[in-house]
Amino acid sequence: MIKEMDKEDLLERRQEVQVNDFCMTVCTVNGSGSATANNTLLRALFHMGIPVSGKNIFPSNIKGLPTWFSIRASKDGYLGRVAHDDIIVQMNPGTFVKDLTYDVQGGVVFYGDHIKLPIDRDDIIAYPMPVKDLVKQAGVPRNLQDYMENMVYVGVVAQMLGIGLGYIEDALCSQFRKKTSVAESNFAIVQLAAEWAQNNLEKKDRYWVEPMPPLEDYIMTDGNTAGALGAIYGGFQFCAWYPITPASSLAESMVTFAPRLRKNPDTKKNNFAIVQAEDELAAIGMAVGAGWAGLRAMSSTSGPGISLMAEYMSMAYYAEVPLVLWDVQRVGPSTGLPTRTAQGDLTLNYFLGHGDTQHIILIPSSVNECFEFGWKAFDLAEKFQTPIIILSDLDLGMNLWMTKKFDYPDQPIQRGKVLWEKDLEEFPVEWGRYLDVDGDGIPYRTLMGNTHKKAPYFTRGTGHDEFGNYSEDPDIWQRMLDRIKMKIESSKETLPKPVVRALPGANIGLIAMGSTEHALIEAQDKLNAVGITTDFMRVRALPFSSEVQKFIEAHQQNYVLELNRDGQLHQLLVLHYCDMTDRLTSLSYIDGLPMTAEWIIKAVFAKEENSNV
Repeated sequence: MIKEMDKEDLLERRQEVQVNDFCMTVCTVNGSGSATANNTLLRALFHMGIPVSGKNIFPSNIKGLPTWFSIRASKDGYLGRVAHDDIIVQMNPGTFVKDLTYDVQGGVVFYGDHIKLPIDRDDIIAYPMPVKDLVKQAGVPRNLQDYMENMVYVGVVAQMLGIGLGYIEDALCSQFRKKTSVAESNFAIVQLAAEWAQNNLEKKDRYWVEPMPPLEDYIMTDGNTAGALGAIYGGFQFCAWYPITPASSLAESMVTFAPRLRKNPDTKKNNFAIVQAEDELAAIGMAVGAGWAGLRAMSSTSGPGISLMAEYMSMAYYAEVPLVLWDVQRVGPSTGLPTRTAQGDLTLNYFLGHGDTQHIILIPSSVNECFEFGWKAFDLAEKFQTPIIILSDLDLGMNLWMTKKFDYPDQPIQRGKVLWEKDLEEFPVEWGRYLDVDGDGIPYRTLMGNTHKKAPYFTRGTGHDEFGNYSEDPDIWQRMLDRIKMKIESSKETLPKPVVRALPGANIGLIAMGSTEHALIEAQDKLNAVGITTDFMRVRALPFSSEVQKFIEAHQQNYVLELNRDGQLHQLLVLHYCDMTDRLTSLSYIDGLPMTAEWIIKAVFAKEENSNV
């Protein structure tokens, strides 16, 4: 560990010591095995009690292309992306020169000394690392040397920042719980590299870490894993999926955890089915069939898969079949950027299907909400007898976030209006599958296994009346379609309400959704610090609840911030609240990377300056 007196010496040389507040990006190549090393650093900081997040930016095609892993450490709890780097760990000669342009003045670069390229900047501090020599010195087998090189920078960075090696060891042990020998061999390289750094490098930079109070109520995981666990605890019974980035790991997590958590205690057999279908059409078709049969059914995909699923989702909407569909968004159109993040599927999902369709959408912003919405979506699907779409994205779904421990579902499973034999005997009128008895637009249904002679019915995606009979009568068609719209509209006050972060005296509103929340909170605080006071509302569901309208009405100017080109959330707000279009201004962009507080601040400043001219 670096001595305390060194900090005092450093303070004399530099204006400021920066503790537990930096962005560090590790630059490697795809397939180099750097994920273990990067996650070790991330988890070590987390174990120190420092709020952190990790973002992996990786190529979608072949091994050997550049990949970056950014760690944001923030004592103040700001976990959104920043557009600069304070510390760069450079292991890739191919991006060496360009990556240095992102380093701030007074920043740091750790680099493998086998990279024989000049560093033209004299305003940054460079620490060369004898990566290959240390790996050879450790006696690593030739076939593992390229992978073990990554542990060298873990040791050097830990020594120079002040990360205790005990935290590194804990992080490695947590990653290799059942592979003690692997953890030990990795840690041996870390110790060797740290010892070398202690003996050969002089601390010249301003970045340090210090332990903070333990994050005892927090865990680290990603949104896809959380969504899978939420579905499992929500009583899912059937999942059909087809692999697609960035949604695959959601279904894969279900494959991992469901056998542990969903076995019949008596028979010891699984009480679920997970099917990898031959394509997206088959996957959603299976989910519709399972939902019709009465199973809690789901699927997961991304934008291209959603496009293929449109016809089945349209049928499920009109035939009133409950199911849950996860869309973990990536950049489109077409194949687009499969390994980048965006919020470009909002309008596609809201109106998914031909003809008049309107779907219920849940939009989580955190890993914790991925878990919560993962189980609540099934209750909503069965309550309103319709597909529920959960709109996540790559940044939330695949990246590591610290989050509060999940809360077990706080209510029993709710199956909605289901009739069994006794219910049919006591039903006050002649039962029809699509008959609205209660005036809320939601009919009653029967499920497979009901042996009552009145239980069977025809499920129709074609025109039908209240009893499932085929019909092309214009009055019946309009009556049926209007009833479905009524039940969807009536759902708005049942869905998760928007979250509002209000500040005293604010006359400007910021409106956003999903994973941009971290950037919005940081921007809101920094705008407030320079005299631009704002309120922030995060939309969590569509159709919009009455709280959304009240928020817009309370502010003369509302900026709608989102990660897509055309401002899709803004479009829907204008569509629903056309009498308040003068209060709504779109601020949107799409570059494939998560939103930053810096961009928000600049965008708001520019609009405010123009409005004051």
